[in-house]
Amino acid sequence: MTENEPALTRIRSLPSWLLGRASARGRRLVGEALAREGMRMPHHAVLSAVADLGPVAQAELGRTTGFDPKDMVGILNDLQAGDLVTRTPDPGDRRKNAITITPEGRRRLTRLAKLGDEANETLLAPLTPAEREQFLTLLTRVVEAEDPA
Repeated sequence: MTENEPALTRIRSLPSWLLGRASARGRRLVGEALAREGMRMPHHAVLSAVADLGPVAQAELGRTTGFDPKDMVGILNDLQAGDLVTRTPDPGDRRKNAITITPEGRRRLTRLAKLGDEANETLLAPLTPAEREQFLTLLTRVVEAEDPA
């Protein structure tokens, strides 16, 4: 920081600050888009995981998505109430639940993907197609260099 540079100006020019602001805007745009379908981001993440992994044990679903087991129960209750997933006893171990996406869940996931794409289009609208490609390549490199500690 130079002597004459305001501290807030310096902070607002840091990559970490800018990434945080871009992330917050992206989360807001996607969150608003999902809300049009009555969904929140955790619901979308779990529904997507069930679509990819199902039928899947509830415990494995929690490990895969990183949600706390108590939170997972609530998310699955909401998804089941919306006829988006089913919970049935696992035929291999009846103490476990097998979670499966329903046909309505697949239809909802298709609509959510479209809404998410539209939100991301809005987020990246200020960039040209070439800039978008470069931006995503650079962001991927930053994310992949994540320190495991």
